[in-house]
Amino acid sequence: MTPIETKNLEVATESLWNDPGANNPRRAFSKRAIAIIATLTACATLAIASGVHSRLKAETRLRESAQASAIPYVDVVSPKASADADDIALPGSTSAFNDTPIYARTSGYVKQWYVDIGARVRKGQLLAMIETPELDQQLQQARADLENAEANLELAKITAARWQHLLETDSVSHQETDQVVSDLHSKQALVNSSKANVERLEQLQAFERVAAPFDGVVTARNTDIGALVQAGDNSGPKELFHMAAIQTLRVYVAVPEIYAAFVKTGEQAKLTLDAFPGETLTGTIVRNADAIDATSRTLNVEVDIDNPTGRLLPGAYAFVHLRVPPHPGSVTIPSNALLFRSEGLRVGVVRNGHVELTPIAIGQDYGSTVEVISGLSARDTVIVNPSDSLANGAAVQLIAKKGIGGRQ
Repeated sequence: MTPIETKNLEVATESLWNDPGANNPRRAFSKRAIAIIATLTACATLAIASGVHSRLKAETRLRESAQASAIPYVDVVSPKASADADDIALPGSTSAFNDTPIYARTSGYVKQWYVDIGARVRKGQLLAMIETPELDQQLQQARADLENAEANLELAKITAARWQHLLETDSVSHQETDQVVSDLHSKQALVNSSKANVERLEQLQAFERVAAPFDGVVTARNTDIGALVQAGDNSGPKELFHMAAIQTLRVYVAVPEIYAAFVKTGEQAKLTLDAFPGETLTGTIVRNADAIDATSRTLNVEVDIDNPTGRLLPGAYAFVHLRVPPHPGSVTIPSNALLFRSEGLRVGVVRNGHVELTPIAIGQDYGSTVEVISGLSARDTVIVNPSDSLANGAAVQLIAKKGIGGRQ
């Protein structure tokens, strides 16, 4: 194309663009561009707004999650209403109703023994025989002295009678008669003394027979044939046998002072022994000391239990179960729910999502649980294992149990 033709085409094209009556391509292109730009602007604005909204929503959700995480979770329980009566188990040990060492009352040598450990004997049954040759000789001498004293007494009686008869005829003086009568009284006293000595030696000779003082079982034998027995020596008498009456056993138990008021003489008590697991025995409260021991602050109580077959053994470890009535309106809570504060005993109670440190009064202590006699009801929600930093009015969340436990 020549330069002249190119110039003419430019003039024609410019005229076409500047002609308002004609279909102007520039104007149409401008409208389309504006529409496209407006659309793109609107899309960009919408995208920006959506991003800002998402970010604000995420920030809000994050802030709420952080606030929720800042509120601690606590584990709670509901107080349990006390039953009609609570059972407390107190340790004790069984002992024989009678537990007696058997000693010799006379010195000599053991001639024979007839029972050994584990033998069940009756009252008065012969346990052993003791030879006492020296005592036998002393008894013979005492009897001879008694016969001599009795002979002298008879002579003194005859003499006194004669002198009193002669006094009636004034054949003798009153002084001589009084002396004869006084000699009679002296001889009578000597006879009485000799009789007492004979009876004493006969009693000692009777102790050659060592007999059982009551029905029971022999728990120890500490002598043998030919053993020397010294009664009342300086080192103390040697125990020959030891006996125990086990038809009835005593169980002594130390009841804490707080439970002493509930011990009633004549009431029955349940007993359990480690030697008989799963078995419950019945005894009777027969007596108590009626005084609190100042050292242990306990009341000594005796519970008797029948043992006709000898199945129970003295010295066994036993638990005595006593029924203790609760206070009216009291509840029980776990011991790990207690808070020991300077202002007094407290528990954390959750009300409307916040903690209230409630003062309480304790009744009975059962070990893993305690009785609360005031300050709580069965409708309260109590925090267990509370933190030492737990504050009054603090917001908390409850742990929801699912299966074996967990949080919602």
